[in-house]
Amino acid sequence: MSASYAFEKHLPSTSVEQAIDAATAALKQEGFGILTRIDVKETMKAKLDVAFRPYVILGACNPQLAYRALCEEPQIGLFLPCNVVVQAAGDGVDVSIADPKAMFALVDAPALTSIADDAATRLRRALHAMG
Repeated sequence: MSASYAFEKHLPSTSVEQAIDAATAALKQEGFGILTRIDVKETMKAKLDVAFRPYVILGACNPQLAYRALCEEPQIGLFLPCNVVVQAAGDGVDVSIADPKAMFALVDAPALTSIADDAATRLRRALHAMG
């Protein structure tokens, strides 16, 4: 577990549902709500009839930050919402959050820097608060 485009944390002795609850609560404290939930395990079973480990993608959004970013760069919606992956791993669960600074680096819009910095700070605090 170590991607240059993500913040990551391993939560030992934790179920995927417990981690989702913890992530949702921690993100809420930082002004993010969960807009989408994709259960990859269920989708793989339904669409491909293959078994896959418990793996859920949450689409998290901070409306104030999203509004500021969209005002600066209308196409930034291609990188929204912030994706949070919760997946079974060994003795617990891995939680990964896309680093907005890494994502926004693909866009030539210097005005987004402070927004991405703010989002990254909030997301890191949320991840740290998960345990």
